[in-house]
Amino acid sequence: MSTTTATVTNSSEAPPSLLHQPKSVWAVAFASVIAFMGIGLVDPILKPIGEQLDATPSQVSLLFTSYMLVTGVAMLITGVVSSRIGAKKTLLTGLAVIVVFAALAGSSGTIAQIVGFRAGWGLGNALFIATALAAIVGAASGGVARAIILYEAALGIGIAVGPLVGGVLGNISWRAPFFGVAALMAVAFILIIVMLPSAPKPEHRTSIAAPFLALRHRGLLTVAITALLYNYGFFTLLAYTPFPLDMGTYSIGFIFFGWGLALAVASVFLAPRLQRRFGTLPMMMVALALFALDLAMMAAFTDNKTVLIVGVVLAGLFLGVNNTLITETVMISAPVERSTASAAYSFVRFVGGAAAPWVAGKLGESNIHLPFWVGAVCTAAAILVLATGRKVLAHVDEHDPEPHSVDEALAVTAGDAD
Repeated sequence: MSTTTATVTNSSEAPPSLLHQPKSVWAVAFASVIAFMGIGLVDPILKPIGEQLDATPSQVSLLFTSYMLVTGVAMLITGVVSSRIGAKKTLLTGLAVIVVFAALAGSSGTIAQIVGFRAGWGLGNALFIATALAAIVGAASGGVARAIILYEAALGIGIAVGPLVGGVLGNISWRAPFFGVAALMAVAFILIIVMLPSAPKPEHRTSIAAPFLALRHRGLLTVAITALLYNYGFFTLLAYTPFPLDMGTYSIGFIFFGWGLALAVASVFLAPRLQRRFGTLPMMMVALALFALDLAMMAAFTDNKTVLIVGVVLAGLFLGVNNTLITETVMISAPVERSTASAAYSFVRFVGGAAAPWVAGKLGESNIHLPFWVGAVCTAAAILVLATGRKVLAHVDEHDPEPHSVDEALAVTAGDAD
């Protein structure tokens, strides 16, 4: 009788607060915020870098291209590395690489040096983001779902705050944001050494060939090519828009802060509700169509700064919805491990989309409207590609979207790193 009573009492107890977490969880979450700040951190300083280092928009845009290219390739090896040395050592390796290359970028004297050091930064970021959520899941209280909420909050804060921090520090010097990231990542490195306990190495070792073999599945390949095409529009928006806006670092920082905030809100709050009401694939197509129209509007009115500002912020809503839904689709698009599917998907979309910033900058040097038009066309093409795979992806809308395993949590980490 007493056993039954105890059971009932325990089952009726309220779950622990989301904020009541071990220090190790907050250490990884803090590092995650800083890591995702790096995505939009350079937006406000693109023009100052170009002006002070006598570089063209296409040359400056290579800061994104080198970062994305190395991140995409590195996604192929992150599983191999973490399955051999464990999550903590992989996190620390990634953080150390970011600290070194962010500091070197801030010390650069030429645009070529910054581009090269941003590539090294991309390697560190890939190693970190591929294991961050797995570390949070392993240490958090309250289960996997709560750990994912914490991670998504860190991701959203990082993406939103990155441009703002870049604008504030960039007003001092274009070098300051790079040194700021290096300093904050060094703090995160120390916190993780001290607070995050070491976990045993995974029993299963990942093969480097696994992501390539996974792409033989039509569903996964369809989603990856869809992401490659809409990423062209995404990184055109991110890397090129600061040039026609032609505003100060504070202004650019606040504008892209609005974009990041909209993206975070849409990812966490809008996407799940729209998914439940309209279905995953239909909602993805709607979000992509709205983003394509948004880019077309920016192409038609590139001379109007108000239109560009509104277009940037609205894009955050559409991209936030699509990013969440397409990531969940990747997880169940092929009968392979979720981490393998995510690595294959990330490789295709990042490596394929790496050319977008440079091409957009090059096109913009001759016609300021053309980069947005090309981005809109590529995003529209993504809808057509997704439509061709509706039959092989029909099972997606029958799947429960609620994350339910550590493997899925790890894969979502890599997939959300857009």
